[in-house]
Amino acid sequence: MIAQLVRWGWRPFWAQDRAAPINARAEKVAHSRFYSAVWKHRAITPVDGWFEWVDEGGPRKQPYFIQRADGAAVLCATIGQFPELDSQQEERHGFVIITADAEGGMIDIHDRRPVVLSPELAREWVDGATPPERAEQMVLQEGEAPEVFTWYRVDRAVGNVRNQGAHLIEPQSAS
Repeated sequence: MIAQLVRWGWRPFWAQDRAAPINARAEKVAHSRFYSAVWKHRAITPVDGWFEWVDEGGPRKQPYFIQRADGAAVLCATIGQFPELDSQQEERHGFVIITADAEGGMIDIHDRRPVVLSPELAREWVDGATPPERAEQMVLQEGEAPEVFTWYRVDRAVGNVRNQGAHLIEPQSAS
């Protein structure tokens, strides 16, 4: 297992005039010309959770933090172009998080969410011997179910990149 810091966002060399997307749709990624060069370069991006912003009828959207209910790391399925060991990161390196339909049951705020894999599936995902067809099946059908997650309101200060700290993901009461 290797851990690397890699830029979030990737695009093929022939699409340098476009912004580098940060996610890829599970329904299209395995057969997309855009991602064909990196489909076999699978990785896991572990995160504490992710934010979604809800329009609750007020003047500003309300952020919610979504995490695993058991407190374990959220293991996001990703693909990308990664530096060789002991080499520097270059402009061409980066990754995208694979997303799927939110499937109902999740907080009704967004139609997409990251494909989150169990630890067992995460190991299979990064195994170079896993065939591309099996990898596609994993992201289309075997991501963690909505029941695995919990979500709650957090402070709007999380929306400012200058704000940092664990206090930003503490639950907030409705105002």
